[in-house]
Amino acid sequence: MKFTEFGLNEELVEAISYMNFTDATPIQEQAIPIILAGNDLIGCAQTGTGKTAAFLLPVLDSIMKNKKEGIKVLIVVPTRELALQIDQQIEAISYGTDISHMPIYGGGDGADFVAQKKGLVRGADIVIATPGKLLSHLHMQYVIMDNLTHLILDEADRMLDIGFHDDILKILSFVPKDRQNLMFSATMPDKIRTFAKKILNNPKEINIAMSKPAEGVLQVAYLVYDRQKIELITHLIQDKPDYKSILIFSSTKKNVHEIVRALKRTGIAAEGMSSMLEQKDREKLMLKFRARKVRVLVATDVISRGIDIQDISLVINYHVPKDPEDYVHRVGRTARAESTGVAITFVNAKDMYSFDRIEKLIGIDIVKVQPPKELGPGPSWELKRSAGQKGRRYNKKGRSGGSKGGRGRR
Repeated sequence: MKFTEFGLNEELVEAISYMNFTDATPIQEQAIPIILAGNDLIGCAQTGTGKTAAFLLPVLDSIMKNKKEGIKVLIVVPTRELALQIDQQIEAISYGTDISHMPIYGGGDGADFVAQKKGLVRGADIVIATPGKLLSHLHMQYVIMDNLTHLILDEADRMLDIGFHDDILKILSFVPKDRQNLMFSATMPDKIRTFAKKILNNPKEINIAMSKPAEGVLQVAYLVYDRQKIELITHLIQDKPDYKSILIFSSTKKNVHEIVRALKRTGIAAEGMSSMLEQKDREKLMLKFRARKVRVLVATDVISRGIDIQDISLVINYHVPKDPEDYVHRVGRTARAESTGVAITFVNAKDMYSFDRIEKLIGIDIVKVQPPKELGPGPSWELKRSAGQKGRRYNKKGRSGGSKGGRGRR
């Protein structure tokens, strides 16, 4: 379906045509008519499917028809990175219109807070905010939400995972009850459905490619010992100029620093990003990465969701994510918008069971390979229980199978 068929404002359709968007993605094709009709919506869609534009386009269309002053749309997100990404997308899609928008997030200084206060008092048409910082402003009673028409919760599962349940309910006490509610989530566990019942009114529901990496991602697992990981990274990227943009995920801030330092010792220019960086430094680094001035970026999950960077060639999971759904989001950084990419995960002996859980979630057996011969052999693929149950294998359905007949090598 083409964007010209939705009946959207011509200025919006023209703006996205300049971005080379002509055909709607499945989430856009299903969500836009529902939102335009005024229904509440709960949408489940994986990273990179175009869900942001799925809610932005009909909401922007509504704003252009609504001439009231003040804040009309509130978008609540889990991270400052996602707030900035959505703000940038609004800037691109609404180019040439007089729609105003303001990201609200923490991590800045006093000047940032003052600038945010001015934008809120003035009444930007769209406010994109993290829960904690928004509440800081709301409690000071200078934010007027009387003309709010749309409340959007993006990455709702992530917000609940990091403890924003109560903050979101507090935010609801500041907005009109008569509003359209849209909730988007990459996954749909029971806690999301329970939470949706508290907020949404007879919502329509959409499920698009739930918890599956994009088809364009080539997924590979290297069975390695920790001591082999840095050398393997060097082997994978040093002589491969086609990998112009490489993202390496690590589970801890400490490891980010160690990986960057080790890569620099081998002659690979790399930069690290974690919550230890000041917000302004994180933004500068992301701009450099987008502009290809930084080839290798090592990061924690601070950017696994909510950062729209096109054409990432290679994603490396230095550690296996403990949460299988985080794997989907990490891998979702590559092969976006129907492009292709490579996702490599380093799996040591203790992480094999966690990796098996990932395979169960995405429904495929990922190819497992040994390191290059010059690095020496890695561990054999063998699933074991966690501490206290060593030596007991799992059969293909994940149940304990004793010492025989269980699931061994694939």
